[in-house]
Amino acid sequence: MNKALQMIVQLIFLILFFALISMGKIQLWMGLFVMGIITAAWFSRIYCGWICPINTAIRFITRLKKKLHIESFKVPLLLTKPSIRFIALAAFFAAFLVSVLSGVKLPVLPVVFMLGVITALFYPPDLWHHTLCPFGTILSLPARLSRHSVQINPAKCVNCGICYQICPAKSVKRLDDSCQIIKNECLVCMKCSRECPKNAITYQ
Repeated sequence: MNKALQMIVQLIFLILFFALISMGKIQLWMGLFVMGIITAAWFSRIYCGWICPINTAIRFITRLKKKLHIESFKVPLLLTKPSIRFIALAAFFAAFLVSVLSGVKLPVLPVVFMLGVITALFYPPDLWHHTLCPFGTILSLPARLSRHSVQINPAKCVNCGICYQICPAKSVKRLDDSCQIIKNECLVCMKCSRECPKNAITYQ
C-alpha cells in the first residue's frame, strides 16, 4: 500500500483528534473507535495502522530516534509479563468508568495519548503496541475473527527475518522455513509489506 497515502490519512485523523479535544467533543472520537472495533472483525486492526493518533505519533518518534541514532532502553522484565496487558486495560476501563459515574470529564484519552508518546520516547514501540495500549488489546479480540488480514505467502518467503525485526508490534512469528503473522496482533501498518524483498507479504 502507498506509504504517502497512509501518512496523509494518519495526519488527517491526528488533526481531527486534536480538533475534537479542543472542542470538548472527544466522545465523537470514541464513536470512531467503536467503529474500529466493529470493522476489526472483517478487516483486522485497520484502526491501529491508519487512524490511531497514538500510532501516528509513535511512528514519528521512532523515525526521529532512528535518524538521531537514539537507542531505546531495554524493556524491564516486569513489563514483559502477559498480565501487564490486562492490568493496563483494567486501569483504562476504571478511569473511564469513574469519569462516567462521577460526571467529571476526566481527560482519559489525552492521558492515554501522552502515555503512548512518553513510552515511545524511551522504549521500543512494541512495548506500547503489544502490551500497554488498551485500545490495541480491545481491538485484538475481534481481530481474531477477521476475514481480511496481512499475510505472508510461504511459497515466496525466504525466512530472511526482516519482517520479524521491523514489526512495531512484534506480531511476526518465525517458523523453521518461513514467517507467519499473528493477525490479531498485527497493526496493518504495512511496514513489513513495503520492506519485504520478495514481495511475499500482502493484505488480503
